[in-house]
Amino acid sequence: MVQASCQCPQSATKLKALSIRQPWAYLIVEGWKNIENRSFVPPRELIGQWILIHASRGCTEKEFEDGCAFAIKACGFGNIPPLDKIRRGGIVGCVKLARVVTSSPSKWFVGKYGYVLTDPLPLPFRPCNGRLGFFDPPR
Repeated sequence: MVQASCQCPQSATKLKALSIRQPWAYLIVEGWKNIENRSFVPPRELIGQWILIHASRGCTEKEFEDGCAFAIKACGFGNIPPLDKIRRGGIVGCVKLARVVTSSPSKWFVGKYGYVLTDPLPLPFRPCNGRLGFFDPPR
């Protein structure tokens, strides 16, 4: 696991959030997954900034199993909490959105755009609804 080199800012309640299905959200905040794949470029003002990671509520058993299998293949990590125990439907951590790439040798890169994520930090779970794209979570 990669340790966060600095703390999520005190103003975490003012950060934008990105909703991500499990087990990907867990792998990101625990420091295993450092690229999030998306089909869109994030707003320019978010690059280099902290963002909150929201674990979406929705996740089928098949999606979860496929994600866990990919994690084992990509980094050898398989110690993910089971679907009925992993946190969903809220904020689970924060990361820095360091940059956006269109190619990478990383096994995590599979998309059109890869959001390179650094300094992962799990946070106490805060339930809230997610949305597509970046969003302002309730304060």
